Amino acid sequence: MRSIRLGAGAGFSGDRILPAIELAQKGNLDYLIFECLAERTVALAQLEKVKNPNLGFDPLLRERMNAVLPSCKEHGVKIITNMGAANPLEAAKEISVIAKELGIKSLKIGVVSGDDVLPQVLLGDFCTMETGEPISLLKNKIISANAYLGSEPIVDALKLGADIVITGRVSDPALFLAPLIYEFEWPTTDWKLLGQGILAGHLLECAGQVTGGYFADPGYRDVPNLENLGFPIAEVSKDGGVIITKVEDAGGYVTKATCSAQLLYEIDDPSQYFQPDVVADFSQVTLTELSPNRIKAENADGAERPKDIKVTIGLRDGFIGDGQISYAGLGATLRGQLALDVLKKRIEASNIKFLDIRYELIGVNALHGEYLSQGYEPYEVRVRVAVRANTKKEAELVVNEVEAMYLNGPSGGGGATKSVREVISVVSTLIPRELIKPAVLIMDI
Repeated sequence: MRSIRLGAGAGFSGDRILPAIELAQKGNLDYLIFECLAERTVALAQLEKVKNPNLGFDPLLRERMNAVLPSCKEHGVKIITNMGAANPLEAAKEISVIAKELGIKSLKIGVVSGDDVLPQVLLGDFCTMETGEPISLLKNKIISANAYLGSEPIVDALKLGADIVITGRVSDPALFLAPLIYEFEWPTTDWKLLGQGILAGHLLECAGQVTGGYFADPGYRDVPNLENLGFPIAEVSKDGGVIITKVEDAGGYVTKATCSAQLLYEIDDPSQYFQPDVVADFSQVTLTELSPNRIKAENADGAERPKDIKVTIGLRDGFIGDGQISYAGLGATLRGQLALDVLKKRIEASNIKFLDIRYELIGVNALHGEYLSQGYEPYEVRVRVAVRANTKKEAELVVNEVEAMYLNGPSGGGGATKSVREVISVVSTLIPRELIKPAVLIMDI
C-alpha cells in the first residue's frame, strides 16, 4: 500500500538545523515539516512586527531555508511550516529572496493567513479558559490574539500546487495531517482516519523527543549516539496506518518507550484531544515494535470536530528582574543563605513594590524547596533573587541590590549577573468557528 513519508524538521523555534538537513538529504521524504511556534512565540513576533512591519516571522527562517531548500528541490520534497508566526506574507517574500539567491526556480509558495483574530476577540464577549475572567478586563494588556487554524487552508494551498506552505498559528498536528488529507483525499468527516492522522502529527511535532531527545537518563535510559540525534519520520498509509522511524544511521532511537512518552506529552485527557479538525481519541492506541527503530502506532479514533476554536491571547504582564551571585568553598551554603537573609531585609526595608518575589539557592532548594535539601552540603551555590513587578524600574531596584553584594555582603561572592525583561504571558479563550476566515495566497517564483 502506498505510504507518505513525513519528516519532522523542527520541534521548536530554536531547534537544531543539522537533523533537518539529514532528513532532506537522506530521508526519502515527501514532506518536511517545521513546527516552530510555542504559546508565547506569536505574541513576541507581533511585538517585532510592530517595530518593523517587514519582520514578525521566525528569526531562523533564512538559516533553515538556506540549509534545506536545495536538497528539498532536488528530491521533490515539499515543505510545510508555521515559521510565518505573526507575518506569513513577509516570511514568504523572504523565502522567495532566498530561493532566487540559491538559483532555485519554478517554486510555488502558499501563504496561509486568517489566524490573527484580535479584532474579533476585542469586539466579542469572551472569557478566559483559565479563570473565567472577561477578556474585556484585559484589553489594555492585550498584544495579540491568534486562533489555532486546522488543516483546511494548508490542504487548499497544496491543491493550488504549493511546494512550500507557510502559516502563522496552526494546530501543531494539523501541519502533519494536512498533507495526508491532500495526498489520500481523506474525507474531512472520517473521524477515525483524522484521529490516526493527528496521532502521526502528535508523535512527530516535537521532533527529537520521539527519537530519544529529552529522554536520556544515564544508567536507566541510555540513548545511543545522542550527540548526532536524528529527527523522526512517519510513514503513513491511506488506511491510516502509522509507522514511526528515522534515518538509518542517525543518532538516537525510536522505541515503544520514546513513542509512549511523546504520546502522552502535553495531553490532558487522551480520550479527548481537542483539535480544530477532530476530537482525537488516543485512549486505545497500541504501539508495536516491527523491527529496531520502527514502531507501528494504531487504534487512534476520533469524534466530530469542536464548534469553537481555541485562541491564544498574548498579554503584557509586567517585568521580571533576575539577580544572581555565586559562593563556593567551605561554608558556601551558609554564606549563600546569609546573602539571601540580608537581601530580604534590605528589599523589604526599601518598600519596593512587587507582585511576586523568590529567594533561593540554586544547587540547594531552587527546584524542590527545603524538604529534599536536608543533609546535603554542596561545595558551590548560586544565590538568586527573582522579582516580578509592574514597572521596569521596580525590577531594576531589586536586581541592583543583588549586584551590590559584591562589596556589601558575605565574603567570596563572585560571578554576579542581573537582567530585567518584560513579561509576555498568555491566556486562552474559545470563539465560534465561523468568526475565523482563513485565506490562501500563492506566490510564484
